[in-house]
Amino acid sequence: MVFFVMAESTNPVIARNPSAGRDFIFLETIEAGIELNGAEVKSLRAHRANLKDSFARVDGGQVWLYGLDISPYEQAGGVRQEPKRVRRLLLHRVQIQRLDGRLAAGGLTLAAVKLYFKGSIVKVELALAKGKREFDKRETIKKREIDLEISRALRRNNK
Repeated sequence: MVFFVMAESTNPVIARNPSAGRDFIFLETIEAGIELNGAEVKSLRAHRANLKDSFARVDGGQVWLYGLDISPYEQAGGVRQEPKRVRRLLLHRVQIQRLDGRLAAGGLTLAAVKLYFKGSIVKVELALAKGKREFDKRETIKKREIDLEISRALRRNNK
């Protein structure tokens, strides 16, 4: 008897921020836990989240995530949570102080890049990022188009 086992992804991604890579240059990434209430985890298991335009801020010694939209879980009874409420991120005090120092220097932001499960815990990947200027964006698009043309040419030659 032969059994086939599907290899599960180590960190299943719930949502990505599509505009983060286009609008920012990532200097470093940080993994943070997120404080969730009620049935939000069940909603995330159904991939009902949107990270578009999400960012984090350090305020009062805590890191807060703005713009994360988690749709309400339909089968949940009781009190409904606000889908776009501000959520607290879970980081060590030393990490928060270091981020606060880097952000206070100016010119940097904390962009939410992706939301994923690590085991049964929901994690957010934040990027300490610097905004791209218009010509940087054009260079990125040009490089992507050149890479796409090269891969198409290689596929044609291999046939």
